[in-house]
Amino acid sequence: MANKVIEPEVEQAQGEQTTNPVSRFTRWYRSPLFNVIVVGLISFTQPGIWNALNNVGAGGQQEPYIVNGANSLTFGIMVFVCSIFAVLANKFGLKNVLILGTLGYAPYSASLYVNNRYGTEWFVLFGGATCGLAASALWASEGAIALGYADIKDRGKFTGIWLGLRELGQLIGSSIQLSLSYKSGQRGKVGYTTYIVLIALQCLGLPLALLVSPPQKIIHRDGRKVPDPTKNKAVMKEVSKWWALLTDRRFYLLIPVMIGFNWNSTYQGIYLTKYFSVRARTLGSLTSGIAATIANLLWGWLYDTTYFSRPTLAKVTWSFFSVLMLALFGWQVANEKLYSEAVPKVTLDWDLPGFGRGFAVNVLFRFMNESHYMFVYWILGAFFDDIETLTLAVGLLRSFESVGSCLAFGIGAAKIKPMVNLIIAFVMFAVTIPSTLAATFIVPERPVDERKALSDDESVEVVK
Repeated sequence: MANKVIEPEVEQAQGEQTTNPVSRFTRWYRSPLFNVIVVGLISFTQPGIWNALNNVGAGGQQEPYIVNGANSLTFGIMVFVCSIFAVLANKFGLKNVLILGTLGYAPYSASLYVNNRYGTEWFVLFGGATCGLAASALWASEGAIALGYADIKDRGKFTGIWLGLRELGQLIGSSIQLSLSYKSGQRGKVGYTTYIVLIALQCLGLPLALLVSPPQKIIHRDGRKVPDPTKNKAVMKEVSKWWALLTDRRFYLLIPVMIGFNWNSTYQGIYLTKYFSVRARTLGSLTSGIAATIANLLWGWLYDTTYFSRPTLAKVTWSFFSVLMLALFGWQVANEKLYSEAVPKVTLDWDLPGFGRGFAVNVLFRFMNESHYMFVYWILGAFFDDIETLTLAVGLLRSFESVGSCLAFGIGAAKIKPMVNLIIAFVMFAVTIPSTLAATFIVPERPVDERKALSDDESVEVVK
């Protein structure tokens, strides 16, 4: 008879003492699934609403430049602060950092309201700063919870749930925007009443964050609990682990894709603002959210399938992404050339000929951008197992993502020609292809628990 393969989590649970019986409600409330759903709902109220405003083009404004400047400031802060919050999360707890992450998005949306209604610009930059601080905390904690709370075999699905729920923000926000602006077939800005509704939704983030359980209280299906990850933690020791992770080949091969793949988002905001009517922009935000949700659910299911090995799935997926993205960039360059040279100026609306050609490419780019998020997080979960390492890895990864977004929005705020912006985005993506392909060749069938590997190394040293 063939030996039965025992999952590492179950094997660990079998070696631990059984805990006292708990109620069905407690098992549900403390389950990984419930907590990932709550984190997804928090993501819906915070970056989900932020995405809704940005994907309608220029944060709903008529001109994109002040909003791109604020976004550049947001991501500039996140470059440095995401990793700081990841280190602090291992010391003071993921839940505490998550709570901090819900406090700064609403002021940014409020600043867009004030700018939309009264023309005040300084508040938009201030809101960008508060958003940068809060997003640093949220980004460092939410991804670590989605990956670290899940069992290995569920990480694709749980990541899909987390990111899919985030898209509710865009779906609800853009539905509200569309209902308020569907009669306008002209270029312009979104009505200020839209912001009031979205700000109210963002205020729900804090009470939701209070519902999240810390890692040591999570109860897995086999009854297993993990030790308190904040126990006996020193900040400087976590910093040394952070540095070791930065120089780890499994991590640094992913840096180019996190910096480069999302550059096209800035161009897409300019593209929508420059060539589409208000109602077409809001329709674009809605359909982009639907496309992103489909991407999350599709790849979440596929990444957890047992039909393919993880190494094979990684190579095939990235090859598919590379070919499709290059084709989309070619399509977008052709559109930009056509619309920028048109006389009179183009304003695309859904009841005008040629709308589908210009509209579809934007939706497909959004699908692929979300697919890239799923892919990178899945690979990260395939490389590392323990929640402490995943927390540092997620924070560090999002710092580099912020580098790309900061530079991309900075270029978007510089009023350069849209075609130049698009070509830069294309070059940045092309640069990511070789290193990410190399990363797929070292994806293991099962991730490594860095805590166990470290303790094994220390045991070897003692024996010597």
